[in-house]
Amino acid sequence: MTSEVQIDAVDAVVLVGGKGTRLRPLTLSAPKPMLPTAGTPYLSHLFSRIREAGIRHVVLGTSYRAEVFEEYFGDGKSLGLELEYVVEEEPLDTAGAIRNVSDKLRAEQVIVFNGDIISGSDLGEQLRVHRESEADVTLHLQRVPDPSRFGSVPTDETGRVQAFLEKSPNPPTDQINAGCYVFRRSVIEAIPTGRRVSVERETFPQLLEQGAHIQGFVDSSYWLDVGTPEAFVRGSADLVRGLAPTSALPGRPGEFLVLDGASVAEDAQLSGGSTIGVAAVVGSRAKIDGSVLFDGAAVSEGAIVERSVLGHGARVGAGAVLRGVVLGDGVSVGAGCELLDGARVWPDVVLPDGSVRFSSDA
Repeated sequence: MTSEVQIDAVDAVVLVGGKGTRLRPLTLSAPKPMLPTAGTPYLSHLFSRIREAGIRHVVLGTSYRAEVFEEYFGDGKSLGLELEYVVEEEPLDTAGAIRNVSDKLRAEQVIVFNGDIISGSDLGEQLRVHRESEADVTLHLQRVPDPSRFGSVPTDETGRVQAFLEKSPNPPTDQINAGCYVFRRSVIEAIPTGRRVSVERETFPQLLEQGAHIQGFVDSSYWLDVGTPEAFVRGSADLVRGLAPTSALPGRPGEFLVLDGASVAEDAQLSGGSTIGVAAVVGSRAKIDGSVLFDGAAVSEGAIVERSVLGHGARVGAGAVLRGVVLGDGVSVGAGCELLDGARVWPDVVLPDGSVRFSSDA
């Protein structure tokens, strides 16, 4: 539950310009924030959190496949939001992308989201901390079990940020930059234009050098960067199971989500927060665990699909086994094939029956 905020006092900016290369081949046909995640584009879940925080005006900074966002969401009225779009003609990095949308901003406080994070943090509380500390920027800092995988962000006893540290084996804190920032609009307007600018490597360190007040909002709620296939599958499953917050789930939370028009055999097994897309088919005795089937995908009898993503119209033959696999749109995996962790099959590829195996027990 988010704290109450003044509806007209804050704008939201969502950065969705990335190409999502780590999620290929899924992102060959759609931008990462538009991939079906727990039955609806990922952005629908983020928009539901923004709306619940009392924010109505949202500006999307787009680049790759920019037209897809406006075609799907339009002006945002159906979501209870007012959406505007700014296209980034050349890659500008994070701070450059924020500066690029500044002409659309109206409020004095702006909350910025990276478009590939699932988070349960309290946006209203972050905004309250920002106001009460009179900060120039307030960062969401997430506590993680292994901060050595990230850059760390130490704070003093009042929560004020002291430094931005690179990855190291023994970081001094378990707090990392979680990719959600509240800016004074004047700080955004001071970011250089017309070139790449990174918030992490340039803007934030320079602000510290200049004596600006950067506040940390430290949190340990649900947080996940869904930029890899493994994380994407996990994030979708966590949304389906109600472990990650959303009010955009097209159904009740549970062990699986079956969308309208899907056909699932009575003796098939669905578990682990799996999503079965529109008009998808799951055959007799098939087992789907912790996986995402996009619209029109089909899994034949006796096949096993675990921790995998099946693109639009992908086909899995009888008795095939997929564990930790990504199939692009239109892929056909023949009967008896066995694809294991890390396998990615590009769109429309056909794998004949029994043509790929990791074991000899065929």
